[in-house]
Amino acid sequence: MKNLDQYRLQIGSKEYIPIMIGGMGVDISTPTMALEGARLGGIAHLSDALICAVSDRYFKTSFVKDRFAKYKGSAHLSNKSFAQFDLQDVVQATRNLVSNTMEKKQGPGDIFINLMEKLTMNNPRETLHARLIGALDGGIDGISLGAGLHLGSFDLIKDHPRFRDVKLGIIVSSQRALRLFLKRTVKLKRHPDFIVVEGPLAGGHLGFGMDDWFKYDLKTITLEVMEFLKKESLTIPVIPAGGIFTGSDAVKMMEIGASGVQVATRFTVTKESGLPDKAKQAYFEAREEDIIVNGVSPTGYPMRMLAQSPCIGAGTKPNCESMGYILDRDGVCSYIEAYRQAKESQPDHISINDKTCLCTQMRSYNTWTCGHLTSRLKETSHRNEDGIYQQLTVEEVFNDYRYNTEL
Repeated sequence: MKNLDQYRLQIGSKEYIPIMIGGMGVDISTPTMALEGARLGGIAHLSDALICAVSDRYFKTSFVKDRFAKYKGSAHLSNKSFAQFDLQDVVQATRNLVSNTMEKKQGPGDIFINLMEKLTMNNPRETLHARLIGALDGGIDGISLGAGLHLGSFDLIKDHPRFRDVKLGIIVSSQRALRLFLKRTVKLKRHPDFIVVEGPLAGGHLGFGMDDWFKYDLKTITLEVMEFLKKESLTIPVIPAGGIFTGSDAVKMMEIGASGVQVATRFTVTKESGLPDKAKQAYFEAREEDIIVNGVSPTGYPMRMLAQSPCIGAGTKPNCESMGYILDRDGVCSYIEAYRQAKESQPDHISINDKTCLCTQMRSYNTWTCGHLTSRLKETSHRNEDGIYQQLTVEEVFNDYRYNTEL
């Protein structure tokens, strides 16, 4: 039986082990994880989720503290349009994370960053531009554009000196989304260097409807994307993601013509993951029925998570003055209204089940987003006598994907 090591992923002129570790925020995809993925010859992502807070954690900057000091006097206002991010802070925070990681990079692989359009940050276009520029200036090998259509993202960086050289890719969940993206980029004569096709079994935000995500499957969508590219005479690597739990799962995707695979769930519980140990153990202990898709994210996207996530039912006060990453261009987040209504109806005990303060809860690791197959994580570990599951290293999980032939 074939194993994944018999294949190689080719992006541009560079060849990789065909394993891409997905970008998991907030800082679950740590620099240490990304460096290991690159050392082993694959591609691994950083995540730009809550980038200013991540910079504060690693580099002792004070972006979050300074922002709160600037806007705390207006915290009583329900409209948060005043709480604008300092664009230079956003550039610097992104550059801090990227450049510090890239300086330590060794091995034949690459480090990419996942940049999410849905982090609208009260100024969608300019804050996305700032994050893109920070990543490019920091020396990132590649950028995966996720959580949105990114119809104008290439245009934002067309004048950057690295625009033609850095590896740029788009994450899509349908052939239609890819078609829309390519229509907008054709005028720049710059096609994406790779396409990640994210299916309905992925963790976190999903590019499908709440009521119909289960009607789709990754293999079918991947084949549709590859057929579309063939009709358009485009040769672009296609990398499926979502529900690829074993090396054998990966080989099946390679056999239908995929160029590589993106994986994440099994890396959330590695030693190098930024997820706290308590949450890692909850993932190991999860049963199939504990994994749900709900609408608590203020982004409007369905989100897969553990039903035990502490964020569900929490009554956290909106924290937009210090965070505010989900605010739209008008300074609005659906959680703010949900909090206002809950406070009026139950002022003594605020509990909100239909929305969550995503910024605060993600920063505190209380939103336990997960892949559909998280309940199988216990199959990959040994449980000690004290009930604690052992954590593997990134290298051990990577090599299991690479060499294992078991179903």
